[in-house]
Amino acid sequence: MEIALKIKRFDPGSEKGSYYEDFTVECAEHEMVLDALIRIREYQDDSLALRCSCRSAICGSCAMRVNGQAGLACNTKITDALNRSKTIVIEPAGNMNVIKDLVVDFKLFWDKIIGITPWILPQGPPPDREYIVDNADMLDLNQVMGCIMCGACVSDCTVLEVDKRFLGPAALAKALRFAGDPRDNAGNDRLRKLSQDGGVWDCTHCFQCVQVCPKGVAPMEQILELRRKAIDSGFTDHNGVRHSDSFAKSVKNSGWLDETRLAVESFGYLNIGAHLSMLPTALRALKARKVPPLLHHKRRGSKNIKRIFNRLEKKK
Repeated sequence: MEIALKIKRFDPGSEKGSYYEDFTVECAEHEMVLDALIRIREYQDDSLALRCSCRSAICGSCAMRVNGQAGLACNTKITDALNRSKTIVIEPAGNMNVIKDLVVDFKLFWDKIIGITPWILPQGPPPDREYIVDNADMLDLNQVMGCIMCGACVSDCTVLEVDKRFLGPAALAKALRFAGDPRDNAGNDRLRKLSQDGGVWDCTHCFQCVQVCPKGVAPMEQILELRRKAIDSGFTDHNGVRHSDSFAKSVKNSGWLDETRLAVESFGYLNIGAHLSMLPTALRALKARKVPPLLHHKRRGSKNIKRIFNRLEKKK
């Protein structure tokens, strides 16, 4: 069958900038998007730049955006991509600088990985023999260790899109792998650093990294686990912790969210500077008639919500 592809191109040696170029190529129904791209490069335009290697969803080299969502080109069937659009739109991975066409610079990705100290930090001299970890101690880390470092989650992270200080989903998921390893003795130091600005509390729960991960690592779930570990270790002096506590307390007591109190309690009542910094946002909300009610009331049936909270708290 003949398929149409719209590929985003970029040549650093040209003044043309980024642009889209249309191609048509013959492909079989069972083939992948990567097969189509290689066919274009081999027979239509040998200047097309892309990365690929294993073609088996193992190396992660061919991560790019297909119809606006990151994934592995070698693991995305042409028929699946066509179900979403008559023309398959191919773009380079997001949140990273484009080198040429579909090839991006992974410096941001690797800087984030290095930032979480991705190796075990044991205490004391090396053991006389190999430290053999009990299988049960590593079961919870199996999901994290499935990461192939393809960068799909980093590409589509909505927080990194607006704040490059955020460590990002790949690095934070990798951090759990070491924070949870019984051979590591730097757990508290890791959690302290990860609880600072740019760390675990900057994730906005958009689920995009879970959606695009080709290996089911579910980085956001690992970030939530790091949050639980940080709280259990006593690292609670952060806006994110206060925000989470205020959110839960509001829903538990009234059955819905008290947005006014949430904003104040997240920063802390005595943080006058932070409250003043929110005034422009408050004025825009007022102008758009989006200001929450000042008098918060309980919703009907809120006692049932409170019963659920109490039951869960008893289980803990």
